[in-house]
Amino acid sequence: MFEEEGRKKIRLTPEQAAIRIRNYCAYQERCHQETRDKLYDYGLHQQDVEQIISQLINENYLNEERFAEAFVSGKFRIKKWGKNKILLGLKSKKISEYCTKKAIQQIDGEEYEKTLLELSRKRWKSVKGEQIYIRQKKVVAWLMSRGYESDLCWYAVKLITEQERPA
Repeated sequence: MFEEEGRKKIRLTPEQAAIRIRNYCAYQERCHQETRDKLYDYGLHQQDVEQIISQLINENYLNEERFAEAFVSGKFRIKKWGKNKILLGLKSKKISEYCTKKAIQQIDGEEYEKTLLELSRKRWKSVKGEQIYIRQKKVVAWLMSRGYESDLCWYAVKLITEQERPA
């Protein structure tokens, strides 16, 4: 055993690590990189890590396409992230471009716009007492920080602005 950052780490044999990592992958969808990092944390060498990763893929514990779809679904439906932020998240997890494109396509366009409008309305109500163009800019900046595309953000904010104006 050795210490790193105050936590004790245990060196595992490849067989022990394979058992633990199967449980780790069975608990929730994992990407290859997360799993690889975890195996290195167990003190395994590159050859052992790659062999275990290969076994996990063959046994269907790891599936990058399935992970990407679960990631996109969760980040959009639960956290209400926009496509740009989701793409960055997938890129940080080193997901292939093919899997990324396929997963992003599962987002329904109408649901995406509806979510954007809903977020815009909520944010618009929380930004009070400012001049209208400053309010618009703040709401758009916030929406863009959530990963929504600039042109869609401006469109949504202009719709809300028009609805707010007295007739």
